[in-house]
Amino acid sequence: MEEEEDGIQEVASSGGASTRLVRSESRWVDGSEVDSAESPPWCDEVVEPTRTFSGGGSMRRRLSKKPKRVDSLDVEAMSVHGAQHHDHKNLPIWATLAMAFQTLGVVYGDMGTSPLYVFSDVFSKVPIKSEVEILGALSLVMYTIAIIPFAKYVFIVLKANDNGEGGTFALYSLICRYAKVSLLPNQQRADEDISSFRLKLPTRELERALYIKDCLEKKKIFKSLLLLLVLTGTSMVIGDGILTPSMSVMSAVSGLQGEVPGFNTDAVVIASIVVLLLLFSIQRFGTGKVGFLFAPILGLWFLNLASIGIYNIVKYDVSVLKAFNPAYIYFFFSRNGIKAWSALGGCVLCITGAEAMFADLGHFSVKSIQIAFTFVVFPCLLLAYMGQAAYLMKNPLSAERIFYDSVPSVLFWPVFVIATLAAMIASQAMISATFSCIKQSMALGCFPRVKIIHTSKRSMGQIYIPVANYFLMVMCIVIVATFRSTNDIANAYGIAEVGVMMVSTTLVTLVMLLIWQSNLIYVLLFPAVFGTVEFVYLTSVLTKISEGGWLPLAFASFFLSIMYIWNYGSVLKYQSEMRGRISMDLLIDLGSTLGTVRVPGIGLVYNELVQGVPSIFGQLLVTLPAIHSTLVFVCIKYVPVPVVPLEERFLFRRVCHKDYHMFRCVARYGYKDIRKEDHRVFEQLLVESLEKFLRREAQEIALETSTIEPDVVTEPDETSVRFSDSQSVETTNDLHVPLLSGHMTSGIEDLPASAFPEEDPALEYELSALREATASGFTYLLAHGEVRAKKESLFVKKLMVNYFYGFLRRNCRAGTANLRVPHMNIIRVGMTYMV
Repeated sequence: MEEEEDGIQEVASSGGASTRLVRSESRWVDGSEVDSAESPPWCDEVVEPTRTFSGGGSMRRRLSKKPKRVDSLDVEAMSVHGAQHHDHKNLPIWATLAMAFQTLGVVYGDMGTSPLYVFSDVFSKVPIKSEVEILGALSLVMYTIAIIPFAKYVFIVLKANDNGEGGTFALYSLICRYAKVSLLPNQQRADEDISSFRLKLPTRELERALYIKDCLEKKKIFKSLLLLLVLTGTSMVIGDGILTPSMSVMSAVSGLQGEVPGFNTDAVVIASIVVLLLLFSIQRFGTGKVGFLFAPILGLWFLNLASIGIYNIVKYDVSVLKAFNPAYIYFFFSRNGIKAWSALGGCVLCITGAEAMFADLGHFSVKSIQIAFTFVVFPCLLLAYMGQAAYLMKNPLSAERIFYDSVPSVLFWPVFVIATLAAMIASQAMISATFSCIKQSMALGCFPRVKIIHTSKRSMGQIYIPVANYFLMVMCIVIVATFRSTNDIANAYGIAEVGVMMVSTTLVTLVMLLIWQSNLIYVLLFPAVFGTVEFVYLTSVLTKISEGGWLPLAFASFFLSIMYIWNYGSVLKYQSEMRGRISMDLLIDLGSTLGTVRVPGIGLVYNELVQGVPSIFGQLLVTLPAIHSTLVFVCIKYVPVPVVPLEERFLFRRVCHKDYHMFRCVARYGYKDIRKEDHRVFEQLLVESLEKFLRREAQEIALETSTIEPDVVTEPDETSVRFSDSQSVETTNDLHVPLLSGHMTSGIEDLPASAFPEEDPALEYELSALREATASGFTYLLAHGEVRAKKESLFVKKLMVNYFYGFLRRNCRAGTANLRVPHMNIIRVGMTYMV
């Protein structure tokens, strides 16, 4: 098995069916998500027929009154729901305003630099013949900004956040919590007890929501289409991260062409490449080093846009205010026909970066982003475009360099410096968004493992991915050197932006249907209005495929293929491992020695399974001459929430009888969580948590004994554990309330002191054995092997699994590289996975 920091964990697989002990009711794993009829759920539970207590006697458990076992090792977590919720609602007004100011430097850099190139691209398609072209283009830009970023994102999409987190994968994780649509069958009922889950399930009265939920859960085609849609949107965001630096930097540098003699196209390309090299070379230091400089620079940039816009309106032509009349949009299209439709590809550039309002939500609050856009970004952009339009009224031949020509000559160099810095900051925002998308994709099992460096101790969102950074740098340089013109890059830029917007529209519509349960009229209006506008823009930018529009599609297809193949292979591996779990009967037959020698020490068997004994354990028993006295099956699992609080991170479960000293630990992480703890810290936390679990288990047994003692005396025959021919354990009338949940605490306090013996010999013996094993050290038991498709598989499956997925596995970051464990403490067993 290969453990990793941010991706899914590799797990061994072996064939062979097995017979397992079964519990009919449990809160450990949601049985509806367990794979296949061949592998019954609850395979790892062994309920002992008798319990021995400190009083020296033994007593059979009355299953009809047996309380639920405590899955969470930290029971106090049940009383702190919502404590870790990412919420800024209670911030004072001054703190919200300060946060709104900071959003200028992170969220709105890309959209704020769009006046550098929008009109120059629009009027390269539509020549200026009269004021109708100018007013029509201005009106089109104004209402595009008003409809997409302002109406759609500010008032609707921002509300579809996942506990304060935004972005395509945040929407997907939100949907995954309300409907079991994940293709990886490792969901657990206990995950819903995480405070950040915050589920409000669809009510039975709303048949529409229940019908949609049922369709998503039962039909694999819908799960696959939803995943494909999310991966498409994410791949387009990554492609946008390649195009944004190229477009922004080249647009800023091109301003020197008209001011510096001899500064031709070759000089623009060389200067842009130098700036890009500088931009990507400082990524390894992290945005935190210069982060607070971003907002003042962008604040000054927006101030320049507004002031220069007002100056041009007053000086050249106040009549541009007529563009508020949308009739000029009609005049623009009726007069220019197909050329006007083609110009939409340039118009859409005015909303580039709108998706960042939602994607970067995790760093800010909804209110701060709304305030910044409504009172700063929106009015400043409108003034900037109206000022350029007013200048064009008197100087129609300046359309190609409209931004710098409209700047007063005395302000050119200050504005040029600020524009270059603003372009770099806009690029920085999309580069960081690309890193975040890759990390989230890895956490949800949709991207190969790569090295992730956390550049800030205070902000978990600030990360650096060297491989992605170098790839983006090379691609940006190639694009600048190849296209050599901002107009050609703009043709490619628009497709990525519109594609991401249409994906978000589709996912938010699904959220409205499934989770918000909005009125059907509102649900239909949302895609009808915004989807229609975006589709019209898409039809325009798709005509530019031959002029450079193929580039984002190529990038998106490349990353989409990588993510889908990785997810496809990972799901097949997990399903194969589920079918190949070791029979609990075999472990019982082997006895507590497991058919070998038990030596002091703790063996951490890493695997993906949240239930059952992984097949790697059988290989270890066959291969190794001895096995450790204490065994913990560790599963590092990512759940569809942004952050899992530390006190709610671990789930423990005993495997087999007490004398086996075998446990399962599921360590749960959110897709925004950081796993950078040293192995010694993790080992210490695991042992402390295991001790806490053992003490809680002893308390549960003591409480259970005190509660059921009278019934056991009168009805001993009904309390026995019945083993059927299939070696299943039957339980009846299981209580539906966890033993130590909040409203049960008072019941525990009312019990006599004898219910909690100070010194339980069985507990003390087990704790002593655990401390002895801890003193002997830890060994990490991992699986290493290759994945192969079965011989009878289709050719396409063999091609994807044996070659593409195998190539990605061989060249991705090795799981042991993320463990940070001395090699002498690692044992790897070769495995072959037949899927």
